[in-house]
Amino acid sequence: MFNTKEKKERALGVRLMLKPFRSASGKSAMARRPYPPGQHGKNRRSALSEVGTQLKEKQKIRFSYGVSEAALKALFKKAVRNTGVTGQVVVSLLERRLDNVVFRLGFAPSRSVARQLVNHGHIMVNGKKTNIPSYDVKMKNVISIRPESKGHALFKDLAENLKRMNVPVWLRLDLEKIQGEIVGTPKDVETPFDVNLVVDYYSK
Repeated sequence: MFNTKEKKERALGVRLMLKPFRSASGKSAMARRPYPPGQHGKNRRSALSEVGTQLKEKQKIRFSYGVSEAALKALFKKAVRNTGVTGQVVVSLLERRLDNVVFRLGFAPSRSVARQLVNHGHIMVNGKKTNIPSYDVKMKNVISIRPESKGHALFKDLAENLKRMNVPVWLRLDLEKIQGEIVGTPKDVETPFDVNLVVDYYSK
């Protein structure tokens, strides 16, 4: 069976941490075969045009955060209407997605798993079950696990695993209550893509 997630990483030539645990290990496809998939993958690293480079960065964003083309386009339009620097606003909006926050807090090993947890109703925002992965969290929102879901296999060793988590400065993790709070705006986020190239792409 083809591992489509790792094929995406190889095609784009960068680790996007799409597969939990494996992506960070020496067993990942990017570590073992750092070239595009396919019979002629080793010889296909040709120079891209300006548009090609922009499209590649756009794909990195899409696959990193698990957003559709339509959703990403709408997000960029929203960012343009904001008074801040468009690229920074885009990253902030992506980081404030509920599925990403669940991942950043350490409640899930990857964004794809976080998205499933949200979809299946395991996550609460301010005490209310929220099953929309793209939900835009706000300052002082509290993110927690639904009490009925704490017996889920994925949460078995969560309390112990969270002790090793270093959450971003814009989040606060309460180890005792196993919940997180939004305490700031995402800034200086390290990303595997150049968001400004995608801003240029959507500006045309």
